[in-house]
Amino acid sequence: MAAPTYNRRQLLQVGMLGSVGLSLPDLLRLEARALNRSGPTSVVILWMRGGPSQHDMWDPKPDAPAEIRGEFASIATSVPGVRLSEHLPLSAKAMHRFSLVRSLRHLPEDGNVGHSDADQICFTGYKSGPQPDVNTMPSCGAWAAKFLRDTDPGMPAYVMVPRMVPGTDAAWLGSACRPFETKSDPARDAVFKVPNLTPSARPGAPTPDEGRALVNAFDQGPRSAQTESLDRFQQQALDLLRSDRARKAFDLNSESPSLRAAYGQMPEFDPKDPERCGCPNWAQRMLLAARLVEAGVRLVTVDLRWWDFHKKGFESQKQGFLPRWDRAFTAFLDDLQNRGVLDRTLVVAWGEIGRTPVVNDRAGRDHWPYVMSAAFAGGGVKGGRVVGSSDAKGAHPRDNPKLVHDVLATVYRHLGIDTAATALDHTGRPNMVLPHGKPIDELF
Repeated sequence: MAAPTYNRRQLLQVGMLGSVGLSLPDLLRLEARALNRSGPTSVVILWMRGGPSQHDMWDPKPDAPAEIRGEFASIATSVPGVRLSEHLPLSAKAMHRFSLVRSLRHLPEDGNVGHSDADQICFTGYKSGPQPDVNTMPSCGAWAAKFLRDTDPGMPAYVMVPRMVPGTDAAWLGSACRPFETKSDPARDAVFKVPNLTPSARPGAPTPDEGRALVNAFDQGPRSAQTESLDRFQQQALDLLRSDRARKAFDLNSESPSLRAAYGQMPEFDPKDPERCGCPNWAQRMLLAARLVEAGVRLVTVDLRWWDFHKKGFESQKQGFLPRWDRAFTAFLDDLQNRGVLDRTLVVAWGEIGRTPVVNDRAGRDHWPYVMSAAFAGGGVKGGRVVGSSDAKGAHPRDNPKLVHDVLATVYRHLGIDTAATALDHTGRPNMVLPHGKPIDELF
């Protein structure tokens, strides 16, 4: 007689997980493994550096006094009862496709952290060292590179578009786990070309195959950890140079003009205009991220700075940041869906801090790590959900508080990385991937 079968809902409803030897985390891991059959799981972090305002985007307070509510009205969305800023009309129509966490916060003991300190915590789960811009612990991308880099030698496991920001480096995991930086910037370069994927034209420079032979012929005697890391880094670089698939994945210029226009076209870049420089059209960076996860990159971080509106905040958001974000974010979700990779790609859109509940005297909001919002999509996330809430002022979590570490735990679970796994730092001390935090199950 065949054994009975049960679906997920039946198992959860009748409490049968234990009877078949499964815990809820076991079931979620099995689901992730099943999802992985259609391709590698990937993560895209849309890094809104500077601290996007929860009040003016994802958590408006329409009934609060003007000094808290700010200048923007709120609008209804495709999900009854959920409202967004009036300057996110496309996102409002697509609310059923993504979800929000409105009760994120930093640990109380970390205090009023600033940008670089918060960057480090959001990317590593650990407090920064004496130099906040320098990693003392590996970033989530570096751990992804360590555990997942050998799954596809023809593609980098970890990519930064365009360059590293504080918190994203590999620290003592070594150069082999550092991100592959595009350096060329899709937001500013009319002809986007990744320099590290172009063989040197210098006379006498070795070809990729000759370079591989040189690396293989390198001294095979005792090596230090740094030497081993450098060797792996060199091998990876040569693999990329030899990979036609990698060159095609980074070839943003092959995309159709209509798709590039859907994300938002690149404005003319004027380095003499600091206000305009502050909001480049990073939408094209997001388009490149879609191409990269389609090609098999496991973690892409996209720099979408600089959401630091201490003054003229409403003007800057209304005239530039919010319309550009609204168009690019919804186009990005559409693009991932059309490429067939949204279900296996977890999208996390957030910044390192929130903003003060009270508008300052310069029409801006200041730093506020005590509550913030983030958006999640793809990767099994059920759209239209709002996890947690902030209080009436948008100053602190009201219910179901979540730590920024929980976002990292969610990322690691999606990638199949055990947060309790350890690696030895340069002193020989074992360090966990993540010191604390648990996945945000309510999103799934």
